[in-house]
Amino acid sequence: MQHSTGYIVGFAVAVCLVCALFVAGAAVSLKDRQEANILLARQKQVLAVANLMEEGQKMDAADVVALFEKDIRPKVVTLATGQIDTSVDAATFDQQKEMADPATSKIAPENRAKVKRIPDQGLVYDVVENGKLSAIIIPVEGKGLWSTLYGYLALAPDSNTIVGLTFYQHGETPGLGGEVDNPRWKAKWPGRKAYDDRWKPVIGVKKGVAGPPESDPYEVDGLSGATFTSRGVTELLRFWLGDEGFGPYLANYRAHAGI
Repeated sequence: MQHSTGYIVGFAVAVCLVCALFVAGAAVSLKDRQEANILLARQKQVLAVANLMEEGQKMDAADVVALFEKDIRPKVVTLATGQIDTSVDAATFDQQKEMADPATSKIAPENRAKVKRIPDQGLVYDVVENGKLSAIIIPVEGKGLWSTLYGYLALAPDSNTIVGLTFYQHGETPGLGGEVDNPRWKAKWPGRKAYDDRWKPVIGVKKGVAGPPESDPYEVDGLSGATFTSRGVTELLRFWLGDEGFGPYLANYRAHAGI
């Protein structure tokens, strides 16, 4: 039986509509699960950079959430003043959404990290173990060679000594810039210093091999064959540690702590 052109076109349109509805329905139904998985992945990264779990360690989702809620204290801070804003629910605060919204962010001044917008408020994590502060974690991001790198930097209670650095999302070249994920490279960060004696952010990735933290506190080994990614890591860290990022908050923290 031969069908008319109109029948064939109509049938094709009907199939497309059914498929589109199916895909849209699946996307909507899976949205909550996807967002929960993203949140869980970030909680794991925060716990890992705080040395509360090993990176890649297998742990049930419920255990991750329990550990996060036990030892991690998120808080929202106003970046320009460095003041904590207790009126905002830190548990649901999304810094990336705030940054994307012109109503809650501003255009960044020209900067080497190539950050385009700065949120009015940012999310800081205090790591509290047995009632005592053990680390301060700030989110960091900036351009590498091919992508924007998103990660976390953990500082000791002196707000200067680095506890760890990790990136949870990027699109750098595997084996080159992608080595920001290499545990051996990340193991070189603890013990380095973020600031000099005037509280200017000076930590950076050098071209070549750095010495140990005791003799070369402000530099980390460069990533072989990944000059632009290495430079990007340097600039993004200095940006978010500086006046346009979490510098004012850390300065307030030091003033209250008597550092």
